[in-house]
Amino acid sequence: MRAPAFWRAPRPTLAAQLLRPAAALYGGIAARRMRRPGERASVPVICVGNFTAGGAGKTPTALAVLAHLRERGWRPGVVSRGHGRREHGLVAVERSTPASACGDEPLLLRLRGGAPVVVGEDRVAAARALLAAYPEVDVVVADDGLQHLRLGRELEVLVFDARGAGNGWLLPAGPLREPLDAPSSAPRVLTLYNADAPSTPRPGFRAWRQLAGAVALADWWAGRPASPQALEALRGRRPVACAGIAQPARFFGLLRDAGLDIEPLPLADHADYAELPWPAEARDVVLTEKDAAKLVPARVARERPATRVWVAPLDFAPEPAFFAALDTALAPHRPPRRSEG
Repeated sequence: MRAPAFWRAPRPTLAAQLLRPAAALYGGIAARRMRRPGERASVPVICVGNFTAGGAGKTPTALAVLAHLRERGWRPGVVSRGHGRREHGLVAVERSTPASACGDEPLLLRLRGGAPVVVGEDRVAAARALLAAYPEVDVVVADDGLQHLRLGRELEVLVFDARGAGNGWLLPAGPLREPLDAPSSAPRVLTLYNADAPSTPRPGFRAWRQLAGAVALADWWAGRPASPQALEALRGRRPVACAGIAQPARFFGLLRDAGLDIEPLPLADHADYAELPWPAEARDVVLTEKDAAKLVPARVARERPATRVWVAPLDFAPEPAFFAALDTALAPHRPPRRSEG
């Protein structure tokens, strides 16, 4: 489901006004939920999420946080709900776990983040299972768990993109899951803008994003890095660009910025790829990493042997001051070990 256009209007439209009673009901429920105290884990918890419905850059932020934590000597683990999966209950995500069992974003965090991941609707139970199965974990990153307050947190990272708070109203009259000035249960909150400039009145940090290059699907699954040369080689070949993400136009824009003439193929967020969506005659297809996590190379070779499938990872870099603030927030809890090797 795409966000309705009236959510982005500078002022509430008639459609938003008609939905105002439902938004008031939603706000009352959210306020009661936010008053409930969270259960603390035995290690610090960093919650990465956003106030708005739809993608704002949570998964790239979580990947950047995981990489920084490892560089600082921490041993992070991840808990997530696993949106879009077909199963329920707790699942420890392995490289071989299908996205249908754990969700595409948790599988991507496992493949690219290099950290153990446990998914479950109950974040507290997921954190307990994670720490029991991986006792070396000394910090937990809760992916997309901002509104799931049963699990207490030491730090919240709020992610906004260029849309900011839209028309400023709560769901369903606007995009907000909670008011911009809602109090947090976390001792420390950091705001990160996946945009060229801050898009809300909240003070925060910026993140820069561009494509890291391209890599063949089989090489991506093998953990090999993308290269700018492979992306440049797609110029003039008009690849089909598939994006099953909340904001596919953002991915298409990055490809065009890289000089590619593409045939855009937007898909529903968390598209399950039950059927390969591109035309059988397509010679080159380029995907986001979130889409690649649902496509096993052997299947593509079997069903579309004439198609070359490429993955274009995002190079997402928060400014150094963001990581300095993150380190400051974690400092009271336990000095991290030095990186090994």
